[in-house]
Amino acid sequence: MTTQSLDSKQGWSNDKATALIVLADGTIIRGMGLGAVGSAVGEVCFNTAITGYQEILTDPSYAGQIITFTFPHIGNVGANPEDIETTNLASDSGVRGCLFRAPVTEPSNYRAAQRLDSWLAARGIIGLCGVDTRALTARIREHGMPNAAIAHDPSGTFDLEKLTADAAAWPGLEGMDLVQSVTCGQTYSWDETNWIWNAGFGRQTAPSYHIVAVDYGLKRNILRCLATSGCQITVVPAETPADDILSRGPDGIFLSNGPGDPAATGAYAVPEIKKLVASGLPIFGICLGHQMLAIALGANTKKMHQGHHGANHPVQDSTTGKVEITSMNHGFTVDRESLPDTVEETHVSLFDGSNCGLRVKDKPIFSVQYHPEASPGPQDSHYLFTRFLNLIRERKGEAQVPER
Repeated sequence: MTTQSLDSKQGWSNDKATALIVLADGTIIRGMGLGAVGSAVGEVCFNTAITGYQEILTDPSYAGQIITFTFPHIGNVGANPEDIETTNLASDSGVRGCLFRAPVTEPSNYRAAQRLDSWLAARGIIGLCGVDTRALTARIREHGMPNAAIAHDPSGTFDLEKLTADAAAWPGLEGMDLVQSVTCGQTYSWDETNWIWNAGFGRQTAPSYHIVAVDYGLKRNILRCLATSGCQITVVPAETPADDILSRGPDGIFLSNGPGDPAATGAYAVPEIKKLVASGLPIFGICLGHQMLAIALGANTKKMHQGHHGANHPVQDSTTGKVEITSMNHGFTVDRESLPDTVEETHVSLFDGSNCGLRVKDKPIFSVQYHPEASPGPQDSHYLFTRFLNLIRERKGEAQVPER
């Protein structure tokens, strides 16, 4: 076991550390604890967003992960009930822990209802602050996302041998189906629309189209964007058979984001997605939905070295030539070399050239790897919801709406 130099020591010594994270190779990073007390294991990733930490920490796609925030000041706007992104309030949303550079301060925002540290404790999320998150990020960039155990004990007492063994024994996200821990337990309807300044959330009272959304780990703002676009939405659990979905008479089908290995979840989801593809209905997939749709179409997915996590990722839409700044959160990607001739690549990451979108050439079906709902931002990709609705309008013989 080795102790290294990622500790910031902001007014404290290693002897006073109340939290630590132990990487699978035995590396120990010490700091000050906040949030929940206890221990957890997961994969360590880094997120480069400078806003929206509450939305990130409640994104079900982070199930099984420990998030390192590269932005140093996390917690300055506090937390509130409106910015939670998971739709499954019975779930803890799955994130295992979080690492910050600076200690959490009092919030400075009129919407704050709670300090971040007390909010983390209430949600059972372990936090660690006072560490050199940039150094850890550089380590991840070089060596990939490590498995680790994170622990918080106000007394500063830790069983390092057990934590090291726990980190080394955790199997990792490859081959892991985490959707079952975050999907909804039963079918429900959604009509809440996007948040408006000084008005809050609205309600869709006159929908034009009916969408069935398959919940692999849905985010609330995806549903709000669909409702704002004029949709009545029925949300169904991840294992819902295609026949049940089609029996509801939808105008279109949405395949949601979610955590874990798409090949593992695809063991039960892909056969049903193939049936949905064969129905001829318009289909829109995001993130995990994109990856499993690709598998259903004949492509393969693979684990990434460091993944994409942040709100500043440039992507080019080859159908328009435009470059958009996007929000991303994924550790697996579609292998573009495996895409069949019937599928066209539509979006590409300008960071590393990886696949970020596809469409079926002869069917009203498309998907993207990133998050166009992008709560809290950016909003460059909101046009994709219009693109989806236009496929429905085209199928119904209705006039198209310009993408914006």
